[in-house]
Amino acid sequence: MPVLAFIFIECTVGKAKDVAKKIAKISGVRISHAVTGAYDTIALIEAPDVNALGTTVVSKIQAVPGVLRTSTNVVVE
Repeated sequence: MPVLAFIFIECTVGKAKDVAKKIAKISGVRISHAVTGAYDTIALIEAPDVNALGTTVVSKIQAVPGVLRTSTNVVVE
């Protein structure tokens, strides 16, 4: 069963829009936006399982220049 998760991303100052655009190009990312509030960018991703979700977050999203830290929130319903 596929896993959906919202990824809340803190970025270096002035990089939120660039980060959102780069993350939007990653396989499995359904949507990515620069936002206001406690986080700078939010993305919704879909993965085939939890292991693939972790790989996407750690190896792909966290590797985008300008990403400082992420918080993953798995959808439960």
